[in-house]
Amino acid sequence: MTPAILTLNAGSSTVKYALFSGDGGTEFTRGTIEETGAAAMAKALEVTRSAGVTVVGVGHRVVHGGTRFSAPVVIDDEVLGLLEGFVPLAPLHQPHNVSGIKAARAAFQGVPQLACFDTAFHRTRDFLEETFALPRRYYDEGVRRFGFHGLSYQFIATQLREVAPDVASGKVVVAHLGSGASMCAMSNGRSVATTMGFSTIDGIPMGTRTGTIDPGVLLYLLNQKGMTLGALEALLYKESGLKGLSGVSNDMRTLLATDTQEARDAVEYFVRRCAREVASLATALGGLDALVFTAGIGERSAVIRARIVGHLAWLGLSVDEAANTSNALLISPPSSRAKVLVLPTNEERCIAEAVAQLAQR
Repeated sequence: MTPAILTLNAGSSTVKYALFSGDGGTEFTRGTIEETGAAAMAKALEVTRSAGVTVVGVGHRVVHGGTRFSAPVVIDDEVLGLLEGFVPLAPLHQPHNVSGIKAARAAFQGVPQLACFDTAFHRTRDFLEETFALPRRYYDEGVRRFGFHGLSYQFIATQLREVAPDVASGKVVVAHLGSGASMCAMSNGRSVATTMGFSTIDGIPMGTRTGTIDPGVLLYLLNQKGMTLGALEALLYKESGLKGLSGVSNDMRTLLATDTQEARDAVEYFVRRCAREVASLATALGGLDALVFTAGIGERSAVIRARIVGHLAWLGLSVDEAANTSNALLISPPSSRAKVLVLPTNEERCIAEAVAQLAQR
């Protein structure tokens, strides 16, 4: 049978999978399994059988690599133990990643398995971009601005070298806008700064997450309103963002189609915060050669792209209406001071290529 690489992204209630050729270059199929744990892996095995392939490597998306991992790593018992130790750093994501790995190791015995980290891409940033203004001992203990969505940014950095080599080595801000959202400032394809910090709450407001919030608000809710830690965590991760502001939905498409002040406010809040972050990241870069939109909202919503860029007209950015509406690769006119592009992301391919490189070694 045909050798293939399986990529897995284990969540709280589903497992997203994709099958690639043994060299990671060709995607055979992808989908979502509405199960977790051993049941999901049994279905993943069935998918590989029905596809007529033999799995020669498994790659896992793992949200957090802590300060230990700055590159993909082969999973053994020691590594698995370290990944479990990072659960407090990403309590809503890491436990599902770890349980998915355990189930996959049982289902695909003897097959090499690789952990690919969302935090790894950002390990190129300097101390001042990683640290908080806390006593330095906290940084040494691992309280840092880790940054996330690294697999997406790594893929976009690679793609830019192929489709836009004139800006790939320059100063680029990538906007990964989806249910989870962040931005990354890249210089010559390397992360210089990013909007997410210690957790996946920070930065841009998201579908159900707050984005940046004054810590004093949290102290107030705890001390004056008597909110429990569990209730506060639920508020920050699951009840805020677009959903909380609108009172309608966490889905941008729904909000754009809803004619209420609350929905309009939620959309405009998102747009303004995105524009502010682009300006901030351009400052970190010392200039801007290109703005790249990716992920669900970034790839598909011409309205949101145009509105964000509209707030950046003072930087000389603009979009061509026809190109933007058609989701073209280049959506800015020649007069725009920086190029504006739309590039689909593919985290699974990034993982598959890492597994293929491991096999070659």
